[in-house]
Amino acid sequence: MDEHLRIILIIIVSVSIFGLLVFVFVKNYIKNIVTHLAKEEEEEKKLK
Repeated sequence: MDEHLRIILIIIVSVSIFGLLVFVFVKNYIKNIVTHLAKEEEEEKKLK
């Protein structure tokens, strides 16, 4: 039983770390897109 519990805990920790990394990368990617779009919109307003 101890070995099963150890394997389950390893899987849970691994999935949690992977999920956290994916979340951070996606958050930064979306933040960069929003910043880029805001900068483009600001430039368009200056041209008008």
